[in-house]
Amino acid sequence: MALEKENLDLVLVPSGLFIMFAYHLFLLYRCIHRPHTTVIGCENNDKSAWVERIMQVDKRDVGTALSVIQSNTSAATFLCSVSLTLSALIGTWLQTSTDDLFKSKLIYGDTRPSTISIKYMCLLICFLLGFSCFVQSARYFVHANYLISTPNDDIPVEYVEVAVIRGSNFWSLGLRTLYFAFNMLLWFFGPIPMFASSVFMVIILHYLDSNSRPLHKHQYPGNQMLKRVDEVRA
Repeated sequence: MALEKENLDLVLVPSGLFIMFAYHLFLLYRCIHRPHTTVIGCENNDKSAWVERIMQVDKRDVGTALSVIQSNTSAATFLCSVSLTLSALIGTWLQTSTDDLFKSKLIYGDTRPSTISIKYMCLLICFLLGFSCFVQSARYFVHANYLISTPNDDIPVEYVEVAVIRGSNFWSLGLRTLYFAFNMLLWFFGPIPMFASSVFMVIILHYLDSNSRPLHKHQYPGNQMLKRVDEVRA
C-alpha cells in the first residue's frame, strides 16, 4: 500500500531529525573521549595554548589578544542579532500570513494549517536556541576580555582558558542550531527536501568535523630554554 503524501511527513521528518541528532551525539562522544579526532578538539587545544602564551606576556602587550577576543564577541553578537530578528519575523508571519505559498499542490507533503504551524514553531525554536547560545558565547568572551586585561593580577590561566573555550563551544552550538534551522526551512517545501538535506548535511559535517592529524604540542621559548638547561646539567 502506497504511503499517502499527508503521512510522508510522519516518516521522513522524524528520520531526518534522528539522523541529525544521532550524528551530533556521536560527535559529542568523540569531543569528550577522543578530542584529537575532531576539529573542535583540535581548535580547543590551540586555544588553550594561545591563552597560556598570552597570560605570560606583559599586561601592556595584550592588545592583540583583546582584539582577537573582541572580534569573536562581535561575531557572536551579530549572529545573536540575526537569530533574534528572524525569530521576530517568524512570530509576525505566524500572526499575519495566510500560508497560501506553502499550501501549493507542488509541495509533496502535508500542507494542512496545523502542520504548517508546527513547521513555524520548529523553525522558531531553532532560532531562539541559536540566540541563547550566541548570547552565552558573547558573555564568556566578554568575561575573558576582563580577565586578560586586568592589570597587576595573578589570575590563574585556567580561568581564562575556561572562559575562552566555553565561549567557543557555545559558538559551535549556535552554529549547529542554524544547521537544524536550515533543515526546518526546507521542510516547508516538503519532507523529501528536508530528509535529503539532513542526510547530505551529516555527510558534509562528518567530513568537516573530522581531524586526522595529531594534536600539536605547542612549545614556547621559555620551555625550550628550560629543556636546554636540563640537557646541559645532564
